[in-house]
Amino acid sequence: MTDILESSNLREKLCTLGLALVNQELAQVAVPPQNASDGYWFGGGNVIMDKDGSLLLCGRYRNYGDSRTGTGAGERGLEFAIFRSPDPFGNWEKIKSFTKSDLACNGLDVVSIEGGGLLRTEKGYELFISTEKDKSYPEGFEGFQKPGTGVWSIDWLVTDRIENLNSSKLISILKTEDLATLHIKDPVPVPHPNSGTALLFCNHPFNWSSSNTGLATRESGTEKFIRVTDSILQRGKAWDVACTRLTERLPLPRVGILKDLPALSLYFYDGAECLRQLDENPLAVTRTRGWSCEEIGGLAVGIDDEFPKLERLSVNFPLFTSTNGTGSSRYVSTVVTHDGILSAWQQSQNDRSQPLVTHFLAMEEVENILN
Repeated sequence: MTDILESSNLREKLCTLGLALVNQELAQVAVPPQNASDGYWFGGGNVIMDKDGSLLLCGRYRNYGDSRTGTGAGERGLEFAIFRSPDPFGNWEKIKSFTKSDLACNGLDVVSIEGGGLLRTEKGYELFISTEKDKSYPEGFEGFQKPGTGVWSIDWLVTDRIENLNSSKLISILKTEDLATLHIKDPVPVPHPNSGTALLFCNHPFNWSSSNTGLATRESGTEKFIRVTDSILQRGKAWDVACTRLTERLPLPRVGILKDLPALSLYFYDGAECLRQLDENPLAVTRTRGWSCEEIGGLAVGIDDEFPKLERLSVNFPLFTSTNGTGSSRYVSTVVTHDGILSAWQQSQNDRSQPLVTHFLAMEEVENILN
């Protein structure tokens, strides 16, 4: 992969395409948070195309509250919502919503709702959703659990129609007692580059010292996911040394410079220097560092036949940072339409809120970049 990137100037073109897709200056607010202030967000989901060509978008509303301090103050993730739009430029209409109480599973109440993702299949739709459940740490490690917090895991719903999603049928599919990956969240369901389904997921150790991306796979025609790895992309050595959370796989069109190459996919991911905000020396270079809940974005690439082998494109510095607020730019999702590619992501604002913003890049522009 390295030889291909360097010999054909492909690395530069892919980074240019990424920046054109996640265009911070041209982004438009699609779904605002419930309040325009620090600690209020909407996002952490994905966007897909429905059978009729309309678009479906999902994510969670998050209000003020901080799990890192363990105080239990604030509502935090309180609603998971699904929206529909007839096109990339239309108004997003909420068509389905779930509260914390709706998402209680296996007798465990929900402390906070986190990321989720939709997947359209031949039979209908699947919703993967992560929640922090009111559950104690494994025996002997209870002292590491902050008061008012729980343990993250991923649940699953299946339906014939989006409107028929029924939270009473939630099934738990990814959870663990392993201290190294105790918290499992932010599911990203995507078609496996070869066959079946790939489920990317974020995982944290019991002490929340890092953030990694795992992979579970499911063969076509089956329901059970098998965990393959807990770290599909190793954490970097600079701006993303503390966090690498993959949020999207985008299969690239076989045009221009890619025409005669193996099938490739771009992978968007969130990174951070530290999971806590770092102090800066006023005499040093000012830069957007990223930290927990304020991550910044990077890009990787992989040959589809070699999945899950990936190569990082944004090595020394992030590729995606907001020009406003904390600089946070995270949870990128994309969908290819007939006319181009729609990108959606959480973007920090000057008021430090994080609405979901979108940008549409016409296919003609995509092809021009790759020529």
